[in-house]
Amino acid sequence: MIVLKSPTFTEACGIIEKALKQKRALIVVGNCHVHYSGRARSTLEAGERLLIIKEDGALLVHRPVGYEPVNWQPAGSVFHVQTKEAELEVHGVRQKPRESVRVNFAEIYMVSAFRLNDVGEFLLHATEEDMHRAILLKPDLLEEGFKPISWEKKVKPGFVDIYGEDKDGKLVIVEVKRKVATKEAALQLAKYIEPIKSKINRELRGVLAAPSLGKDVQRVLVTLGLEFRKLDPKKCAEVLKKQKNAKLEKFFEEK
Repeated sequence: MIVLKSPTFTEACGIIEKALKQKRALIVVGNCHVHYSGRARSTLEAGERLLIIKEDGALLVHRPVGYEPVNWQPAGSVFHVQTKEAELEVHGVRQKPRESVRVNFAEIYMVSAFRLNDVGEFLLHATEEDMHRAILLKPDLLEEGFKPISWEKKVKPGFVDIYGEDKDGKLVIVEVKRKVATKEAALQLAKYIEPIKSKINRELRGVLAAPSLGKDVQRVLVTLGLEFRKLDPKKCAEVLKKQKNAKLEKFFEEK
């Protein structure tokens, strides 16, 4: 690991060039302005920020607050660094699609270059609320042809997690559980269905969605005329992550 505090532009340029050539992770802290062109065009006026370039060529510019980068480029970017007049410029170019970002430092407070070893598996977790949102975003998580109508609908015993229609036009009441579904969950779903049945004149299905069923719960569901659909919290978390990334990309496209 190399760390330089308050380096000259020449010192910083040498460290950055070496880190980029060796595909090391790089952090530059200083006062900079940023020009971007590609998905859109943007200019970020001078301010104190973090420039991060990862080993795969991904680039991020972070403000002192907030978790989202103010500028970014995906992995695969090619970089060039140079000193010019009273600045040090880091220029990143990505070919497909064509985009370019120039980060110009008027002052550099710190440069750090290092190699990281990370082989740990990333496990995604989702709350029940996250699982509700994932079904609303991608209804096929529950079953093909499902169309959500509403969620957290109040009924006499409490709140229905999600209700909608299946591909045959039947009303579907969905109870979502993040962990192993118990007999109590099946009975809870049955309690929600009864008052709804008395108010509608159409066929209705009750579906318990969870990662798995507890002992003898399948028998209880059959007795009550209910169904089970396997719902993986990890897949739900992945849906939400993709949606978040899509929103982030759209945000930068509009800049």
